[in-house]
Amino acid sequence: MKTRMLKIEGPRKLVLVEKELVLEDDEVLVRTLQSSICGTDKMYYRGEMPPNEKYPLFIGHEGGGVVEAVGSKVDEYQAGDLVMSFSRSCTFADYFKTKPINLQPVPEGLDMRIAALGEPLACAMHSVLESGVQLGDTVAVMGMGFAGQIMLQGARKKGATKIIAIDVLEDKLKLAKKMGADVTINPAKENLYQTIMGLTNGQGVDVVFEAAGNQDSLNACSAILKHNGHLVLYSWLTQPVTLNMHRWHQNSFKIITTTLVHHTKYERIVWSEKAMRPFQQGLIDVEPLISAEYKLADIKEAFEESVNNDEIIKIIIKP
Repeated sequence: MKTRMLKIEGPRKLVLVEKELVLEDDEVLVRTLQSSICGTDKMYYRGEMPPNEKYPLFIGHEGGGVVEAVGSKVDEYQAGDLVMSFSRSCTFADYFKTKPINLQPVPEGLDMRIAALGEPLACAMHSVLESGVQLGDTVAVMGMGFAGQIMLQGARKKGATKIIAIDVLEDKLKLAKKMGADVTINPAKENLYQTIMGLTNGQGVDVVFEAAGNQDSLNACSAILKHNGHLVLYSWLTQPVTLNMHRWHQNSFKIITTTLVHHTKYERIVWSEKAMRPFQQGLIDVEPLISAEYKLADIKEAFEESVNNDEIIKIIIKP
């Protein structure tokens, strides 16, 4: 089986190559229906490499499609099944192959346009489910990208009565308002700490989601969180940062790391089914978060748009 597949040769060096896929006995061959660009993909593209990884790379972990064939040792899937990718399976391609454990069945009745976003949707919703948000809580979401917009909606469904969206980009704050935020704050235009204290009678928020992914964001989250509050860590930072650990200790924060796909893969399989249930039930609005759609042949332009336009939420790729 020959397929086009995206290869990153170096920072901002993308090539669509033709690659021969040979299906092993323990692998599943999937015809890609849709993939999407993740913040991690953009890091690779910009040259922000995690430790122990180097170019060239074949990337793409978000996406989904229909099973074309399975190896002789695979009994979890069969041809015709609809699946979601939950691991780096090189989904920026016409076809991709992977181990069964890296896939997840599409929930019954879920539109494939939404299901192919299953990995980022499940990761963000898992953060909500593990966050400890309770009825009546005041919740802040730091970073109103794709994950932040899902967290905002999920926190509301869990019973938060005041949700504060925080970002330095006005268009993302406008979208957050449409998605249900009660208050939006741009820290570049107003004092975040003073505003939050004014909204919470000087106490701070009950729960804060960190979805911006930088040192300043982490420390801002620490500053606005109340005593014994929940700090929900979502972002992936690849470089060391300096944190105000005194507040973490002195105010006895509950630190919750909610990286769904970085638990064991067996835990992920169980938890993802639960995390996808709100989308299966139509409780969360996803369509407004899709900013643009590109063909695989135009993926270079898609990546340039995604890294150069800060207002982009999510770009999807169709073969």
